[in-house]
Amino acid sequence: MPEAEKSTMSLLENAKSHLKDLVAFDTTSRYTNRPLIDHMAAFLRGYGIEPVILLDETGEKANLIARIGPADVPGVVLSGHTDVVPALEKGWTSGPFDLTERDGKLYGRGSCDMKGFAACVMAMVPQLVAAKLERPVWLCFSHDEEVGCLGAPAIAEWLAKREVPPMLAIIGEPTDMKLVTGQKGKIAMRCHVHGTSGHSSFAPDHVNAIDNAARIIAMIAERAGEIAENGPFDHDFTVPHSTMLATMISGGVATNVTPDLCSFTFEIRSLPSHDARAELEFLKTRANSEVLPRMQEKCAETGIEWEEIFAYPAMGDNTSSEGFAFFRDIMPEWSGKVSYGSEGGVFETIGGIPSVIVGPGSIRQAHKPDEFVEVEQLSLCLAFLEKLAAKISEPA
Repeated sequence: MPEAEKSTMSLLENAKSHLKDLVAFDTTSRYTNRPLIDHMAAFLRGYGIEPVILLDETGEKANLIARIGPADVPGVVLSGHTDVVPALEKGWTSGPFDLTERDGKLYGRGSCDMKGFAACVMAMVPQLVAAKLERPVWLCFSHDEEVGCLGAPAIAEWLAKREVPPMLAIIGEPTDMKLVTGQKGKIAMRCHVHGTSGHSSFAPDHVNAIDNAARIIAMIAERAGEIAENGPFDHDFTVPHSTMLATMISGGVATNVTPDLCSFTFEIRSLPSHDARAELEFLKTRANSEVLPRMQEKCAETGIEWEEIFAYPAMGDNTSSEGFAFFRDIMPEWSGKVSYGSEGGVFETIGGIPSVIVGPGSIRQAHKPDEFVEVEQLSLCLAFLEKLAAKISEPA
């Protein structure tokens, strides 16, 4: 829809129109997000805002950063990711990239996670530009959050280098428009166990890779149980302790061949107070001292290989920060802390920017067929953003 037409629409209808535009871009993480970023950039230029575009090393993925308001005072980040998970599952009753409204719900891939927030921010741009803000709003939209928060570090680093960095980041992940003040970090790993193969009738002569991978997986499960029993704990989280588990496994070529390779993935989701790197090193040390020697007694060429897939940091409780204090009176109802990931920890750890999570939609509707966001949630988000705009229009 032409922007001239959108200018005559209500704020909510404007947001719905922007959401339809955004959902139409298939930004599944394996594809480029450049067309969507170009669309956002063109929209912002229409209001005299020249965005910064940060490309990844391939040139196929892009982050967008734009400032509305002055640069010489600390402001607020409104952050979202542009990528979505695949929409290949059965069960869609309408096209996943064709936003469809039914019974007060807007269906489409990314409508909830998290293009709904981006659409609300875009709908607010005319109002933010006209408000003559006393503090800036930084619009930040990243690539590849769904596959490990790969784009956000570049944004956080760029913001940290500003003469006056932002005072708070609001991550628009779906929280039912309630305030979330903590998020777990994650390390995703792949372990390759290299054994020896041969006809399974001579199994005692071989180093069975699956058997030895199973021993390491048992160590992960054992340690997970210890953490669940002994902590550390933070009962504000949906799951009040860190977790460890194996998630995928592959190995073997035939029923009568001893497997010489077994690979499995595992993850550590950690509380902000729990050192996930120390847990990983503990596991490696134990595997290398208890499993590896038994393997190499039979064959010195066997081994255990560790591969990090991705990692992102936890987000701590920033409610005591100066930035949060400034915005405290407009914050919605608190709903605790979450065990899933977001870019909040990246902004906090890499950018030094205190962060919270507030956004439209329910995480229970994300990553599934017929993903939706309720229209009422967009209304609540727009009302929150209008309060934010009024707050930062006050004298700094």
